[in-house]
Amino acid sequence: MEIAYILIQCDLGAEESIINEIMKFPETKEVRGTYGIYDVFCKVESHSKESLDEVITNKIRKVPKIRSTITLHYISSQGGK
Repeated sequence: MEIAYILIQCDLGAEESIINEIMKFPETKEVRGTYGIYDVFCKVESHSKESLDEVITNKIRKVPKIRSTITLHYISSQGGK
């Protein structure tokens, strides 16, 4: 299973509509509004790296009113939990 965390900046006031749209994607495991430089945080899971790339590029990044994203993908060889 591939997992990525995505930090999202969006237009002012668009947080709730973006959260509601991202929640519709079956790959979304968590999505929340946040304080600070990023407005929304989400966690997505998929069966492969290619599928994960597809979700991020062609679903999440195309949600209207998203200005930018930062994707965090963990390094499994470094361990952790």
